[in-house]
Amino acid sequence: MPVHDPAIQRIHARRSQCCYGMGLGIIILDDVYPGFPGDVRNASAYPFPIQYEIAEGVNISNLTRGEQEGDLLARILAAARKLQRLGCRAIAAECGYFARFQKEIAAAVNVPVFASSLLQVPLAQTVIGQERVVGILVGGGSYLSDRHLTSVGVTVGTNYVVRGAMDDRKTPQFDSLWNKDLRPAIPTADYQLAERDLVKVARDFADAHPKMGAMVLYCTGFQPFGRAIQREIGMPVFSWATLLDYAYSVAVHRDFYGHV
Repeated sequence: MPVHDPAIQRIHARRSQCCYGMGLGIIILDDVYPGFPGDVRNASAYPFPIQYEIAEGVNISNLTRGEQEGDLLARILAAARKLQRLGCRAIAAECGYFARFQKEIAAAVNVPVFASSLLQVPLAQTVIGQERVVGILVGGGSYLSDRHLTSVGVTVGTNYVVRGAMDDRKTPQFDSLWNKDLRPAIPTADYQLAERDLVKVARDFADAHPKMGAMVLYCTGFQPFGRAIQREIGMPVFSWATLLDYAYSVAVHRDFYGHV
């Protein structure tokens, strides 16, 4: 095997790009809470380079509620442009509710943008067929609007159903991380309790919709439990992890080594 990529024999600068060999740029919220490995906020479990940029002043509360939309967008675009200047090959975000700004972010930079795991809903709908439905497991169900869906290409009223995992306080471990009115001074969560509660919500969601053929995990903190959910419900599970793997494979296509 060569000690370096034989295709790289001569290097040159790209206009306004400061760093090279970069992977995915992730816009993260201006909020302080931890994430288990697999959470987009935790870079340790990903097999490709991750570069973070904080969207200053954009937090869970004002993003989910869509408050001061123009100001939020300006701050998000500033973060996206910074990541592009650093040399990131694609840009993603750490919260499904960034879906609201998918089109605006994509128009502002010259690299592909994957702002929400909702981007996978049309694919999921296609691969399972029109007779079955895609379950979208979100944090708070009341905050998901038609705007979030249409911004990423989902046709409102088609074969999908929505459930809020945090509705009725069914997942208190996530409230402890994300709910500004309930989380403690030092946000904390227990993995086993979080898994138990989230898997039960997913199981109940699937049971309530016998025609469900796939599930999309909307929140970036859900995918550490994606495997456990899939074992429980026995169907394809799309998450931020599957989206980021796909995003990187598109932006940095791999070579193939084998034999004939």
